[in-house]
Amino acid sequence: MSADLTDAIYHDEAAARAHLEAQRRPKGPVCPKCGTVDNATRLCGEAHRPGLLERRACRRQFSVTVGTVFERSHVPLHKWVLAVHLLASSKKGMSAHQLHRMLKVTYKTAWFMAHRIREAMIDKNPAPLGGEGKVLEVDETHHDQVEMPPERKKALRNRTGPADHRPVVALVERGGTLWTYPSCTSESA
Repeated sequence: MSADLTDAIYHDEAAARAHLEAQRRPKGPVCPKCGTVDNATRLCGEAHRPGLLERRACRRQFSVTVGTVFERSHVPLHKWVLAVHLLASSKKGMSAHQLHRMLKVTYKTAWFMAHRIREAMIDKNPAPLGGEGKVLEVDETHHDQVEMPPERKKALRNRTGPADHRPVVALVERGGTLWTYPSCTSESA
């Protein structure tokens, strides 16, 4: 799946808002307080910010950004949509510097956006690995030099290999998720 980065949702605030409303609320606006569906009025005019809705019964005002990483942000919504697309579709990840250059925002803003988006991608309730009929595969490798205390460095001076490298253990569930554990010292291997 490839996206056209010239699409209006990446450059126009109203188009980005309409896109998010279609994604988050396919059956109509949902009140974040009481959960009532499609019982809201769109507030228009100079006194109201764009995209503001009001539930008729409880008179609560809300928008599509309530309860998302975009809430209470001064960054334009179309830049958030583009940042989410870039971070989610990047094969090897993306640095805040790259995001700052592509979105034409400050580095501090790009760093903030990247951290919020990555935090939103975390699985809040991960399922345990393995279980009935599941196959787990385990592998270990050694990476990076371990900081040794001065008294230990003397004893390991002529040694090479995994003894002075940090062990990393990975568990993989076939057809499932990956779990890694980088240990802090080489003794725990």
